[in-house]
Amino acid sequence: MIKKIMNSMVLLGFILLIGCTKSGPTQLNVMTHDSFAVSEAIIKEFEQANDVKVNIIMSGDTGSALNQAILTKASPIADVFYGVDNTFLSRALSADIFDTYSSPILKDIPDQFQLDKSTRALPVDYGDVCINYDKAYFTEKKLTVPQTLDDLIKPEYRGLLVVENPAVSSPGLAFLLATIANYGPEGYLNYWQQLRANNLVVVNDWNTAYYTNFSGSTGKGLQPLVVSYNTDPAAEVIFASEKLNEAPTATLVGPDMCFRQIEFVGILKGTHHLALAKKFVDFMLSRTFQEDIPLKMFVYPVNSSASLPAEFIKFVQNPEKPASIAPEKIAANLDAWIMQWRKTVLE
Repeated sequence: MIKKIMNSMVLLGFILLIGCTKSGPTQLNVMTHDSFAVSEAIIKEFEQANDVKVNIIMSGDTGSALNQAILTKASPIADVFYGVDNTFLSRALSADIFDTYSSPILKDIPDQFQLDKSTRALPVDYGDVCINYDKAYFTEKKLTVPQTLDDLIKPEYRGLLVVENPAVSSPGLAFLLATIANYGPEGYLNYWQQLRANNLVVVNDWNTAYYTNFSGSTGKGLQPLVVSYNTDPAAEVIFASEKLNEAPTATLVGPDMCFRQIEFVGILKGTHHLALAKKFVDFMLSRTFQEDIPLKMFVYPVNSSASLPAEFIKFVQNPEKPASIAPEKIAANLDAWIMQWRKTVLE
């Protein structure tokens, strides 16, 4: 009898132990490009509220990340994909990698950012690629700051502009698209021929353009004009070694001189955590996450209720009329446009 009681107690203890053991939080995989950044405290807030562990999968630049998402769509390696922008949007939608999800927070996001009416790709942030200039250079040289794209082919600006190769650089591609929006598919190559004749400088990436060639960042470069982001003047102030009351750089924001990039998030088809994926999308569109965006990725939130940091209000110039091209038109012609550009500018 005693032996039976002892065995029953052991069995009961084992059952209770199993019942009390936790398997740990669910893991939610989020694929993104390498420029993604968010405060750790913000992610932890989401994790604690939903008993989940967020695993960020950095997957190269936007094009590389999208390629990986498409190639693995039969067996997706992530639940959520963030970072596809309007230059790649049509490709992502054509590949049918996203589930439909109409987040309730879309009501707080202006229609101008909601390019996918099927609500598979939901807007998260936006930024304008423009031409920034070194204010000190133009003051010292007593040279008028150019106001239009046409001004850049004038002899007084010979050799003063550095751009990134659009075949391998996101801001370079955005600037190429701005010229196509301005001059049309029939006229943009003629414009680039004139830029080339005016000693245009082309480098492969933004880091080289901004930190090596541009005179406004380190003061050592030879070009006072650079294709970059309109939020860079704010970044110059925020990261300055000494307190600045004025940004050393400024932005050319004339009509159609800038190209607006909008970044999206979507739930990957085949996710085993659909409910959590929806919560994470809502989280990215929420005011908490949106207000963290500017000082982490130096882009603008799309949620109209989100407040902006003081530096964005004081030091950033925003174009009233940025250039734009329909995503489906970009998807249909992008490879040809880049190939023609390479033949015209690099060969």
